[in-house]
Amino acid sequence: MLYELRVYRCVPGRLPALLKRFDTITLKLWEKHGIRQAGFWTTAIGESNQDLYYLLAWDSLADREQKWNRFIADPEWLAARAETEKDGQIVANVSNAILQPTSFSSVK
Repeated sequence: MLYELRVYRCVPGRLPALLKRFDTITLKLWEKHGIRQAGFWTTAIGESNQDLYYLLAWDSLADREQKWNRFIADPEWLAARAETEKDGQIVANVSNAILQPTSFSSVK
């Protein structure tokens, strides 16, 4: 099992729009494509309260490539993303890392 840590740094003031998009659109499309989320977090105390952190769970890199590529090419996602950004860009920057659990990790 691999985990992908994704960090979305929002345009100032646009975090609520991003959270709404995940809650009402993105998660349903992920379910359609078999993408499993392992948790979402916002920053309570830290550098910026405009960031969203989340983990995705993958069986392998090949699993990730296949499912993620289908999702980002899905016409329904492309239309929904365009609609939710009609008032301006939501995300300023995205970073991600593929994480592999250690032998002593409580999460495998």
